Amino acid sequence: MQRVTRASVTIADEVVGRIEAGLVVLVGVTHTDTPAEAAALARKVYGLRILRDERSVADSPDTGILAVSQFTLYGDARKGRRPTWAAAASGAVAEPLVTEFVSRLRALGSHVETGVFGADMRVDLTNDGPITVLLEV
Repeated sequence: MQRVTRASVTIADEVVGRIEAGLVVLVGVTHTDTPAEAAALARKVYGLRILRDERSVADSPDTGILAVSQFTLYGDARKGRRPTWAAAASGAVAEPLVTEFVSRLRALGSHVETGVFGADMRVDLTNDGPITVLLEV
């Protein structure tokens, strides 16, 4: 998760999601993740005080979140020169959990923009701070 002054995601030269100041959340899913964990992660993102003046998205209703699925977060490059993606869940497992995460954020009152699951996306952002936080639940 990164605090940003602006961010967008583009697919084939078309912007499919854009936010001004807020958070970019790169969402990786592994084989053992559950809907309950997706909900817990959404609550954590919503309430974490990493915006300016120690505010959270909950405190700042106009703050956007750009959520982008990213299986490469589970890449393992400890051996050799080519990463393995074995820890990343398959699309059939991951896509519903990413959708659950986004749905939970929206249910909390967040304005959430997204990319497209499985698409070749270009994410453009300006990190604010820079602030980057790794969250696991």
